[in-house]
Amino acid sequence: MSVQIQLIEERVPSEVELIERAKQGDKSAFKQIYLLHHKRVYGLCFRLSGQIELAEEATQDTFVRLWQKLPQFKGDSQFSTWLHRLTVNQALTSIKKHKSFWARFLPLSDVTELGQAPLEYELLDKLLLKLPERARIVFVLFEAEGYKHDEIANLLGIANGTSKAQLHRAKKLLQEML
Repeated sequence: MSVQIQLIEERVPSEVELIERAKQGDKSAFKQIYLLHHKRVYGLCFRLSGQIELAEEATQDTFVRLWQKLPQFKGDSQFSTWLHRLTVNQALTSIKKHKSFWARFLPLSDVTELGQAPLEYELLDKLLLKLPERARIVFVLFEAEGYKHDEIANLLGIANGTSKAQLHRAKKLLQEML
């Protein structure tokens, strides 16, 4: 007599299903959303803040805010686009909370590998840490995240020309570092 083993494949819910379940208060669905997106959110927060501790705080704050705002997500855009905007806003809020300008700069030797998987642009990230805050934020938003100068100016409450000047400054400083 042969024994038949029946394999039952567990269906993995789609992101849309996870979002809908999380909107209804399903914490396990929200945890899966977190697992899908936390590395990207952390990477963006790190590049914007320039500090591991601040990036960790901004990442945590972003997911707390996501839990609160998730019912407002209507699906008019991709979830990743919506989360990206939420992350940028939360990271900028976290940066503003910290008063000391110079405290956000770490010596290059203090930068340690993050977790088991280093960030994709590790060298650039290390150089970005040396840039002044405003130049770093403008550079990351424009070059890495694809924002336009008018969007950056609106997010940061600066003039369009100031955004362009800060990008130029960041590029010049990065060239000097290389």
